[in-house]
Amino acid sequence: MSEECTPTLNTGLRGVTVASTKISDVIGDQGKLIYRGYLVADLVQNTSFEEIVHLLLFEKLPSAEELAALKQKLVAERDIPEAMIAALKTRPADSLPMDILQASVAMLANHDKDINDSTSDASMRMAIRLIAKLPTVLAAWERIRNDLAPVAPDAKLDHAANFLFMLFGKPADAEVVRFFDAGLLLHAEHSLNASTFAAREVASTRAHIYAAVSAAIGSLSGELHGGANVRVMRMLLEIGSPDKAEAYVNQVLDEGKKIMGLGHAVYTTDDPRAHILAPMSKRAGELAGDTRWYEISKILEEKGKKAFKERKGTDIYVNVDFYSASLYYSMGIPVDLYSPLFAISRVAGWTAHVIEEQFAGAAPKPMLYRPESKYIGEYCGPEECRFIPIDQR
Repeated sequence: MSEECTPTLNTGLRGVTVASTKISDVIGDQGKLIYRGYLVADLVQNTSFEEIVHLLLFEKLPSAEELAALKQKLVAERDIPEAMIAALKTRPADSLPMDILQASVAMLANHDKDINDSTSDASMRMAIRLIAKLPTVLAAWERIRNDLAPVAPDAKLDHAANFLFMLFGKPADAEVVRFFDAGLLLHAEHSLNASTFAAREVASTRAHIYAAVSAAIGSLSGELHGGANVRVMRMLLEIGSPDKAEAYVNQVLDEGKKIMGLGHAVYTTDDPRAHILAPMSKRAGELAGDTRWYEISKILEEKGKKAFKERKGTDIYVNVDFYSASLYYSMGIPVDLYSPLFAISRVAGWTAHVIEEQFAGAAPKPMLYRPESKYIGEYCGPEECRFIPIDQR
């Protein structure tokens, strides 16, 4: 290959701005995450997931009346078709939950009366349906794969409490509900991450919102994106006890490997969400009667940061997955549901981005995404290859 054919590319589009948005901002060097102008650290102390849904979709925090109206709409849309329950029962029990969730989005599209309506009002209605129904799908699948009957949604319960009720078949502790609601809120949006970019790219073709969300779930299923907290929890389970944590740090760094949950593609300081989730992880462990997963995480963070600085001469920072893993585990949520939990939260952000991509700004919308590539194949000179018939090759 000639030297002039060797490309200089911005790997992974890092640093390349591909869209404008009013939805959120990540200020990586300051450790700030902002939803429509509000610091997420303030929102998590004062609002609920439903309020964040309103903020993301309708561009403002709701009044009491607006919040009540949105909650009513979400409750009204929680049920999923019986045909979907029947379809879930035909799936192998060892199917990957993210595959189940992605396939279910396509099935939900088949049952949506607005699917051929390309207006912004219809997209908003479909967004609310997706936010309402995906938790029902996930809870139903968890029970079906364990030979248990799905639990119907409870209209008296808010979004977080209802999901835990459908998942476990009984009301959850109020403190646990609050922690889970906070987890949903903190994962609801994060600017143009891989899955959100996938959703916006599909939306740019004028595909419907279900297609865009399905693509986003496919992107989130990868271990470098939504699977990160699964890898954190598997690491914690491998370590097993706090007294083994420091040795694990040294072993991993000696082998040139990574400590899962340390490091982030955007933040150059600690992820603000991690510091919010850490005390919740500790308290959830106390409620469950087992704080070792929090304790291991705390040792890994402290010793990992110190050892990394000593060995590499640079700092490394904790990300959101580091403490969300132990938090969910202490709640009794199966490890392979962590990525789907991410999805049932992030669907609020995905749908907001799809609506922004397709309807915000000057018409016509959207502008079809069509990036360029640099061909670096074996024959990249000025002359095309001469075709040779198959019997002469």
